[in-house]
Amino acid sequence: MKYITLFIVLFISVLPVLSQDDDNPVLWSHEYHKISDTEYELIIKGDIFEGWHVYSQFTAEGGSMPSEFTYDKAGTDYELIGKTEESETITEYVEVFDVDETFFKDEVVFTQKIRLLDSNIRQIDVNLWYQVCKEVCIPVEKDFSFSLDGGSVIKSEKEVDERSLAMGRALKLDLKNKTLLADSVGQALEAKSGLWGIFGLGFLGGLIALLTPCVFPMIPLTVSFFTKHSQKKSKGVANAILYGFFIVLIYFVLSLPFHIFDSVDSQILNTIATNVWLNIIFFIVFVFFAFSFFGYYELTLPSSWANKMDAASSKVGGGFGIFFMAVTLAIVSFSCTGPILGGLLGSTVLEEGDVAVNLTAGMTGFGVALALPFALFALFPAWLNSLPKSGGWMTTVKVVLGFLELALALKFLSNADLVAHWGLLKREVFLGLWILLFILLTLYLFGVFRFPHDGPKQQLSMTRKGVGVVSAAFSLYLILGLLHISNLKLLSGFPPPDFYSIQETESDCPLGIDCFKDFDEGIAYAKTVNKPVLLDFTGWACVNCRKMEENVWSEPDIYPILKEDYVLISLYIDDRKELPKEEQFDFKFDSGRVKTIETVGEKWGTFQTLNFNSASQPFYVLLSPNLEVLNTSIQRTDSDTYREWLKRGLAKYRELSMK
Repeated sequence: MKYITLFIVLFISVLPVLSQDDDNPVLWSHEYHKISDTEYELIIKGDIFEGWHVYSQFTAEGGSMPSEFTYDKAGTDYELIGKTEESETITEYVEVFDVDETFFKDEVVFTQKIRLLDSNIRQIDVNLWYQVCKEVCIPVEKDFSFSLDGGSVIKSEKEVDERSLAMGRALKLDLKNKTLLADSVGQALEAKSGLWGIFGLGFLGGLIALLTPCVFPMIPLTVSFFTKHSQKKSKGVANAILYGFFIVLIYFVLSLPFHIFDSVDSQILNTIATNVWLNIIFFIVFVFFAFSFFGYYELTLPSSWANKMDAASSKVGGGFGIFFMAVTLAIVSFSCTGPILGGLLGSTVLEEGDVAVNLTAGMTGFGVALALPFALFALFPAWLNSLPKSGGWMTTVKVVLGFLELALALKFLSNADLVAHWGLLKREVFLGLWILLFILLTLYLFGVFRFPHDGPKQQLSMTRKGVGVVSAAFSLYLILGLLHISNLKLLSGFPPPDFYSIQETESDCPLGIDCFKDFDEGIAYAKTVNKPVLLDFTGWACVNCRKMEENVWSEPDIYPILKEDYVLISLYIDDRKELPKEEQFDFKFDSGRVKTIETVGEKWGTFQTLNFNSASQPFYVLLSPNLEVLNTSIQRTDSDTYREWLKRGLAKYRELSMK
């Protein structure tokens, strides 16, 4: 079978079986040769570790990304003489991309001649972006500084002009009574509860993965291996439990790279999660996963990975051998677990809060569910006789998962559509496509049509009929929502919001409440009407924001308070609409880091982090028009808590107004 490596790379990281040196697969050095008083030759050398390769600047389009140089201040301080030259390359055909790729192995040398335009220039700064690959590709950015007089290198910082500094200062609010913004105990408990929910989601995904033909048959085989090949029963049980522990550890480790991303910039994971093109890629990949579940092709990792792990488990005894057995299970079961893990990744990205922590909780839950039967059946081997036989029911499970993958794929396409304001997947169109999917699922479950990998036609089981009835009922529920007979509260956050409709609406604000999408405009209006402000940090693709609006804001004793007693300012953190050129600027943090503010979402995301030390949505703050904080900040919560929170804010505002 062809390996669909391009799509696998999006969801799987290299397993921890590489040598320690592979953490930095290229060792770089740089030097220069003086040709004349004004001409120099810059040389950058890289020693590439065995098995790895780096792509040429001139590799074919349509394949892997080429290396790319950026020469700082070229054209002003100096000029480039010709193109950057390269050492000897290798060209090979790559089936995945259907192109000839050009790359370096073992060693790479880049050479660039320059001519100084200013004789006083003593330092040249060069940036190299490249991919280094070995089964998977790692994007790397590397800076080189050439000191032409042999002195120490001066670290250059991006200059921020006075205009940008002034616009950055304008983002900082002079908040009064700011101590109230500290998170309450209730919110901390809510966040903790949310993590347990995500852990449960991952656990459910792991249980589903157990029912697939890639994993289920492995349970009796593996448990029998441990119990029969151990001299003592207690030793077999201990080994099986250790095997389960390593399975959990592997899936936990796979989530750790996301914590590195999260430490770079408080907004980076939100930016990734709401990036238009990344959501489109997710959509395409999930559609691809779905059709693999339908049996049109098989999605597998290279068999060489499994063979190497299997060989390692045979050669290495004790705990290390068991660890490699667990890695082998993770690899060989990927064709079934990969799409489920992809769905888990998508679901945790859609959840608001710390995406990295969410993903760790979900992946750990998945690993626990996958490992649990190996430990339990080792403790109680007699239970193995009660396991159902592998058979056609597993194919049905995969098809059901395929339809669920398609439904989730549409959610990612909807995210891209909302953030980019394309208007393609309005609420009615989205619901119509979901109705079609679940009607097709219902027809499949009742045997109206079949897929390529279905076995001989047999009498439908009661379980399959029961799931078919549930699918039919869900289709009816969606139809009632499309006809506005039901409010679809059970799906809050998944379909586009009510105001994103093919029908003309009076307001593009939640529930038709008048709102402002600019902070300064909203504050000015609040001063005019003498009302407090509900500051709502939200997002077009924010699931929990929609849940709050549709399940809490819509309550009959909360909606009037929002509509009549507060001025609503909704700031969309994921809005990718470009700011007018005169409103774009460079924001300099206290640490010295400079961030370019080019879009509406970047502006309000920085505004939220700067003033409220938060990067999650939904995030609500109550303010007076004079920027007095009226209550603690609050995030997703229940209607009773939210109602009392609003009322306490109103009481505080009235108290201030009487002074």
